[in-house]
Amino acid sequence: MPASRHTQPRPLSSAASSRSKAELKLGWFSSGGGEGSRGLLNSTLGAISAGFLNARLEFVFCNRERGQRAATDVFLDLVEEHGIPLVTFSSYRFRRRHGNAPWAELREAYDEAAIDLLGGLSPTVSVGAGYMLIAPLLCERYRMINLHPALPGGPIGTWQNVIWELMERRATESGVMVNRMTREVDAGPVLTFCRYPLAGGRLDPMWSRIRDRSVEDLKANEGEANPLFRAIRKLGLRYERPMLVATLAAIAGGEIDPASPPASAPLDLTTQVEAAIANAAEPAR
Repeated sequence: MPASRHTQPRPLSSAASSRSKAELKLGWFSSGGGEGSRGLLNSTLGAISAGFLNARLEFVFCNRERGQRAATDVFLDLVEEHGIPLVTFSSYRFRRRHGNAPWAELREAYDEAAIDLLGGLSPTVSVGAGYMLIAPLLCERYRMINLHPALPGGPIGTWQNVIWELMERRATESGVMVNRMTREVDAGPVLTFCRYPLAGGRLDPMWSRIRDRSVEDLKANEGEANPLFRAIRKLGLRYERPMLVATLAAIAGGEIDPASPPASAPLDLTTQVEAAIANAAEPAR
């Protein structure tokens, strides 16, 4: 189960906070749905290029094919521009070929077919970065980690669901966690996390604006165009990208082992992530 919000985290050692030691062979699973998926891939490739992360992408697997969604086509272009081996396998078409049976009945069959397509590829660890399917066999075969836009013990589900629940709770903080992907959504052992405030500055007037309104009202009348919803999403994206890179560096540095549940509390990477954000914001000299 996810660690509670009150778990005493482990600090990241100086060895893992600098540069990765062992090269990671990365598998990458994504639905390529939009800005979030592209940003996570770009930030990881940037960290590899800069020498911060000693890794290479062995493959990218996408459960959508060209022509299904424009945003996914842009993601696939990005993968191919970097020369990364790409495997596409449409879960939508797979379901249609199986008489539109409930997806719960097809998950394992789809995963078996995907494993066949991936052949002998054997990454050290794989990343679920905007991968919108429950992957009961893939997550075991490819030792998958999952980036989730909430603190341990926080809201589960899609990033949209997380934001609406944070708004409903009138939450004063949120975060990002990385957990081992399991059959149960967002419930695998938590490896790392970071936190950030949802109060103060320009956020306070946005909270005041919705003080007397229900989430149901906001969904019906403003939806994702609501300024607070958009601000929380932008803040989350800002933290997600360096959070994933810092976690992969900690794995390569031997601080955590995604193959087994952590022996102690998850790593708190807040300091490292905030430093990365600050460095990225510094003007070029």
